[in-house]
Amino acid sequence: MASDQLVDFVRELYQTNEFIPLHAPTFNGNEKAYVADTIDSTFVSSVGKYVTQFEERVAYFTGSPRAVATVNGTAALHTALHIAGVTRGDLVITQALTFVATCNAVYHMGAEPLFIDVSPVSLGLCPKAMDRYLQEHAELTERGCIHRETKQTIKAAVPMHTFGHPVELDELVAVCEKWHIALVEDAAESLGSYYKGRHTGTFGQCSALSFNGNKIITTGGGGMVLCADESLGQRAKHVTTTAKVPHPYEFYHDEPGFNYRMPNLNAALGCAQMEVLESYLAKKRHLAQQYQAFFANSDVRFITEPAYASSNYWLNAILCPDQETRNTMLSETNNAGVMTRPIWQLMHRLPMFKHALRGDLTQSESIEAHLINLPSTPISG
Repeated sequence: MASDQLVDFVRELYQTNEFIPLHAPTFNGNEKAYVADTIDSTFVSSVGKYVTQFEERVAYFTGSPRAVATVNGTAALHTALHIAGVTRGDLVITQALTFVATCNAVYHMGAEPLFIDVSPVSLGLCPKAMDRYLQEHAELTERGCIHRETKQTIKAAVPMHTFGHPVELDELVAVCEKWHIALVEDAAESLGSYYKGRHTGTFGQCSALSFNGNKIITTGGGGMVLCADESLGQRAKHVTTTAKVPHPYEFYHDEPGFNYRMPNLNAALGCAQMEVLESYLAKKRHLAQQYQAFFANSDVRFITEPAYASSNYWLNAILCPDQETRNTMLSETNNAGVMTRPIWQLMHRLPMFKHALRGDLTQSESIEAHLINLPSTPISG
């Protein structure tokens, strides 16, 4: 597959000779009207009707009993880990093949990541690799799941639904239950993705969504905690609003909390975006099908959704036959004004996580060396 062929194909898809970004926000609904309404009302900060409406709409769409809006996805994941009981010194299993925010949230808890390999099926945390590592390095005690060598508690597992492709959730849930580990989904990239008909982010106690500017819908900056029941939702709302006890005028806070409240301005944008989410999902699926057909008879493998899942195809991705081909294609497409990018550097290669415990990461390293993301903005029309 020659780079110029890919450039011509992408330009034909987007019908432009201008620069083509990886994933741009799209505003063609009520965004301006709703944001203007917040300005007219003067309720532009964390109090306002759009925050409640946005939470309700996301909860309804995902089938979650409660959704709590936050200022960004990292704040949502931090909150989810807090509610799951992660504390200073704990270990949290996650994948090295992820965006740094996953590990930053673990760090903010005073915990440490434990890196496990990903599955070639989902590009997310591999349940077989996780169970194998635990059998070799962990034991169940009265304190919970304990790492034999370090004596640290392995408190939680955080799979990330890479590019919107759901991980093997049944198997991961089973491994977590077997080892008494809390499941916290990093669903930042997977709004609109389903595992066997059930929305991602609804399998653990809490999970996190992101509405960053490059996500499938955006609030500019924003996140959401999905909660398995109303009591967890009340807990999430309490700790993300500075743990303030309601009172007409007194300021009383009953525990350390976070100021993670989403402003009404951002929530207004989110409400408008939720109105067009279904159409975005359809357009992104159509775009993925066009990419899949384009690469069908080449030496490049297009990443498709797992057989058990329906993916939102947030970012389309390909696997090149070798790293040299990947590097050449990245250079030539970007020089031609078509933005492509490699996957994130593996987390254990970063200075702050280089000493983290880890299992064998063969699959992660292979994907890192071969993968390219393609322009994935929903195409109008």
